[in-house]
Amino acid sequence: MSAATVTSKINEKIAEIELEMSRTQINKATMHHICLLKARLARLKREELEIVSRKSGASGPGFEVRRSGDARIGLFGFPSVGKSTLLNSLTGATSKVAAYEFTTLTPVPGVITINGAKIQILDLPGIIEGAADGAGRGKQVIAIARTCSLILMVLDGMQSLELLKILENELSGYGVKLNKIPPKNRIDKRDKKGITVSSSCPQPELDEDTIIQILKNDYKIHHAAVHLDQPATIDDLIDVLEGNRIYLPCIYVINKCDQLLPEQIAEFSKRPDTICVSAQKCINLDILVSTMWEYLDLIRVYTQPKGKPIDPEPVVLYSTRCTVRDFCDKIHSGLIDDFNYALVTGTSVKHFQCKCGRDHELQDGDVVTIC
Repeated sequence: MSAATVTSKINEKIAEIELEMSRTQINKATMHHICLLKARLARLKREELEIVSRKSGASGPGFEVRRSGDARIGLFGFPSVGKSTLLNSLTGATSKVAAYEFTTLTPVPGVITINGAKIQILDLPGIIEGAADGAGRGKQVIAIARTCSLILMVLDGMQSLELLKILENELSGYGVKLNKIPPKNRIDKRDKKGITVSSSCPQPELDEDTIIQILKNDYKIHHAAVHLDQPATIDDLIDVLEGNRIYLPCIYVINKCDQLLPEQIAEFSKRPDTICVSAQKCINLDILVSTMWEYLDLIRVYTQPKGKPIDPEPVVLYSTRCTVRDFCDKIHSGLIDDFNYALVTGTSVKHFQCKCGRDHELQDGDVVTIC
């Protein structure tokens, strides 16, 4: 059976489940059924995404852009909201700009340097509603969005904020969670003893029978210890079971603020993670750039070869992965093999040129000599 045929059948099943969910009233009596439907829907969408990835390298011929720089940012939004103008203003790239929809048909890259770090920015083709279900080139766009370190969700300030919800749902449909923390729950598979469920707090939405049925029927897990350390929704449980969720920071960029009234700007500014800009007139772009750096959560570490001055070009790392080992791997994959110790100067140590091992955690501005 061809990949196209399999995908078509999966899409039919997805449509049937979504139709049934839309017709089912949500209340205590139907919650168990809704939970089971959501689990099946998540499994089918994962299977479909795997087929798309195998078929076209997740993005299709000529669609992927070679990763470069220390981090990648994706400009995500509907057509004609100013993503191309924003890319050009931030990076000096030449993404085509025109006053009609779908000007950008493939991702267009640009590079911006922030605090010594080279950041790749991708102008992604405009999304239309139903992208996660195959409308337009939505699946390819979402596949690339999953590879980003930060999403800039761009909205025309003259449009309704409800459109942001549609964009969020499109990303969520394929496992991209924005500005969220992974659930503090875990499922430990084992070889025997069946399924046990333990919880350190009340669970108003999920009951033990529902959890066991989902594990057995939809994920073929018959032996596991489920630990719930916070109130869990069915979506939280599915996220843990799927294991392929991407948790990304997101900045909501309200473009064309030069056309808005002061009270409109004030209303937008009340929203968390939101910045009003004018890409065409370069208004508030400096604030956007500094916020991008903050959300990327990067640190700069400098090298100092023995007997030589400090290299002004930093090695850029994510603050969550910033040990001496990570620093060595970023420079060269074989550097750690000949590693003895590192001499570190900076805020991560108590005195000048402290001798440190490979698991020492570095901080922004540290200077390292590998010995």
